[in-house]
Amino acid sequence: MRVLVRAASEGSLSAAGRSLGMSAAMATKHINTLEARLGVRLFHRTTRHLSLTDKGRDHLKACQRILFDIDEAEAAAMSQKVEVSGRLRMSVPLYFGVRYIAPLMPAFSRRYHSTAVELGFSDRETDPMRKECDLSIRAGAIMGAHSDIRKLADSSMVVCASPLYLARYGRPSTVAELSRHNCLAYSLALLSSQEWAFGQDGGTRIRISGNLCANNVEALTAAAVGGQGIIYQPDFIVADALGAGKLQVLQLDEPVAATGGIYAVYPPERQPPAIVRAMVEYLAQAYAFPTPWAVVQGVQE
Repeated sequence: MRVLVRAASEGSLSAAGRSLGMSAAMATKHINTLEARLGVRLFHRTTRHLSLTDKGRDHLKACQRILFDIDEAEAAAMSQKVEVSGRLRMSVPLYFGVRYIAPLMPAFSRRYHSTAVELGFSDRETDPMRKECDLSIRAGAIMGAHSDIRKLADSSMVVCASPLYLARYGRPSTVAELSRHNCLAYSLALLSSQEWAFGQDGGTRIRISGNLCANNVEALTAAAVGGQGIIYQPDFIVADALGAGKLQVLQLDEPVAATGGIYAVYPPERQPPAIVRAMVEYLAQAYAFPTPWAVVQGVQE
């Protein structure tokens, strides 16, 4: 089961084997044995690509639940199990928190009856090191020194515009052409609201300009859907609009800048409180491959 979960996350049996300390051949043997016992194919496999079948996706979710219970049982056997209770102060990005965290809270509350969660919505960084919160969810690069960081999911940047804008002003095919288009900027961007970075290392910088700059990603997305200009945002922000056909991905001559992903960050402690560990595991399961915003990949292909 652990090989299945890791292979689905890594997209490769050899990578799953490496992360679990076994050979690619042994990892493959585990999956072959599992498929033979179940009598179904869990993965579509080629020499270059690994993807889950429909049965594989269903079994993956079941395995994730089972493995979480196993880990909890082992912790209890080692006298490390502490009742999950108390209040959790959690800082979350505004859009991501409303769209992808708040809907998960009812089920978390039902699982852990003696807990209460206080969500703080902000796109500005909070520092768990200063005890401003118990747990911080971050999207993109992690700035500063933190003792405990857990990656919850992958995320990537997307350049996109509405069909209306593209019909009116044309579809750029190179990053250089963006300087001649109306680019809608995010004022809280780490680099600059007048510059977009491309390339895996962010080394290609393109000067942009436009008639709208905002510190709210929903406002920028709405403007882009209405045909005002081009936006450059993380996939989880534009996934709904892309899935509905209201925005289209622009394929350019340079790859988008790497953003890192979605992370859980918490204060330096020898053993995080049980409620922090429970929330981190719960979110990691919820965002397991494929992520709720994975529709973007399908649109790009």
